[in-house]
Amino acid sequence: MAGGRIVVGVDGSGPSLKALKWAAGQAALTGDALHAVISWEYPASWATLMPGVPPEFDPERLAKQILDQSLAEALTPEQAAATTRTVVSGNPAQALIDQARGAELLVVGDRGHSGFKAAVLGSVSTNVTQHAPCPVVVVRTP
Repeated sequence: MAGGRIVVGVDGSGPSLKALKWAAGQAALTGDALHAVISWEYPASWATLMPGVPPEFDPERLAKQILDQSLAEALTPEQAAATTRTVVSGNPAQALIDQARGAELLVVGDRGHSGFKAAVLGSVSTNVTQHAPCPVVVVRTP
């Protein structure tokens, strides 16, 4: 069904850049719009580990910068300009599941920045494959 939406999770990691490239190629084949999503959240331990977080620290702005840099690195300027970008506060897996409502496809890398090297799939990719409201593609890295 042309004219749909492909949602791709981005966190700036190598696997997410590979997923972004794959999703852009799929969108070009199907005529679907590409929707890149990044999420951020304060870890619960920050209150005790980092009591002196500077007031100018803005994790939402940092997430937006990572998203913009990822699109600039992985896509052509034309593809990047045509991509819808969403920065969401909250759990990454839940953010992707929420953003994928009504989408044709959800695309993620096999692991992100916080993945254990020995894991076959990261926690986000595992969670979205189990709970997404649409088909999911997990782009594997060698």
